[in-house]
Amino acid sequence: MLQLIMNDILGTPAILIGLFALIGLLLQRKNSADVVSGTLKTVMGFVIIGAGAAVLIGSLDIFGKMFDHAFNVQGVIPNNEAIVAAAQSEYGTTTALIMVFGMLFNILLARITPFKYIFLTGHHTLFMACLLAVTLSVGGLAGAPLILVGSIILGLCMVLFPALLQPYVRQITGSDDFAVGHFGSIGYFVSANVGKWFGNKEKTTEDIKVPQSLGFLRDTSVAVSLTMTLFFIVVALFAGQEYVETTLSNGSNFLVFSFIQAITFAAGVYIILAGVRMLIAEIVPAFQGIADKLVPNTKPALDVPIVFPFAPNAVIIGFLFSFFAGLLAMFLLPVLGLSVIVPGLVPHFFTGAAAGVFGNITGGRRGAMLGAFANGLIISFIPAILLVLLGDIGFSGTTFGDSDFGVVGILILSIMKFLGFA
Repeated sequence: MLQLIMNDILGTPAILIGLFALIGLLLQRKNSADVVSGTLKTVMGFVIIGAGAAVLIGSLDIFGKMFDHAFNVQGVIPNNEAIVAAAQSEYGTTTALIMVFGMLFNILLARITPFKYIFLTGHHTLFMACLLAVTLSVGGLAGAPLILVGSIILGLCMVLFPALLQPYVRQITGSDDFAVGHFGSIGYFVSANVGKWFGNKEKTTEDIKVPQSLGFLRDTSVAVSLTMTLFFIVVALFAGQEYVETTLSNGSNFLVFSFIQAITFAAGVYIILAGVRMLIAEIVPAFQGIADKLVPNTKPALDVPIVFPFAPNAVIIGFLFSFFAGLLAMFLLPVLGLSVIVPGLVPHFFTGAAAGVFGNITGGRRGAMLGAFANGLIISFIPAILLVLLGDIGFSGTTFGDSDFGVVGILILSIMKFLGFA
């Protein structure tokens, strides 16, 4: 019976998260239909994430082989969903426990400290929990100490990063009703300060007219499909028709094969995002209901697109300059002996766009451009450095895409190495 509980129930992340949702719903005295539906959808969300991983990782493997053959370097695509899904088989239970106890520690910190923020961007909570599980494990911790330390660090991240950005969020929104809960905060903070130092807040981006033809970039599925199609086809051309058709595509035309692999990658992301949305749609209300009863006078920390409507032109400018920095970094990284970080459109769009908004509020147009460019460099170089510290743990085709993951991971591994754990 003990083995059943520890290995098959608590050892299965989907069931563990489902149990947390079940308890939360029961504590809120939900009716039986809501309890059953919420619990099953939470479990199903985790299962869907794993299913999408198989699709996406297969495409990443093909891309990595073509890239390596074409340029004799290893190209890494930052994608939070991909690396979390890939890590579930080995770190799934630890990730789930850190996520659950980290959320509870977030409530405790909001209750007893001046940092009154409840972090409600559930998928980023999951991503950070996974990062902590991996880095602390690589650093030398295991078992209960790993879960305890990881939960405390996660809870701290969930209140400190929103607090770091709140002075700028107040300027952007003109209110203090909510905070930004997104683990790209260091990039946004740097962008805001670059704007303050080098920009002119009087010349705002919102005085510029941006063509509506760029609006398609707001559709994640289309954006990922177009970006990955471009990357796959360009890399296939450099790899050569003969290599692709004889080694990878089983005789299929190399361009058609590359296009299908690009769409397969986008489909994998779509499946994983669907699983994440289903998971978060059920677990966040359960968590929020508990938090409302225990922690009054708190601010919800919400996903970063909450600031996009306040400066839509800065959103487009920020994305373009962040992506340009990513392209530049792609050529600089191998010169420094680091893995090539392929600039993905999704992280550069969301974090670059937000960096543009934060840079604009402190430095206008110049702040949006330079701040987003700084963000693009950060989310290119930081993941490359993190990969060096992580070593060979089986996730060489992808890595975490946003700034806070890389900075937290590098700090943890550096400190643990200094203390002699690693």
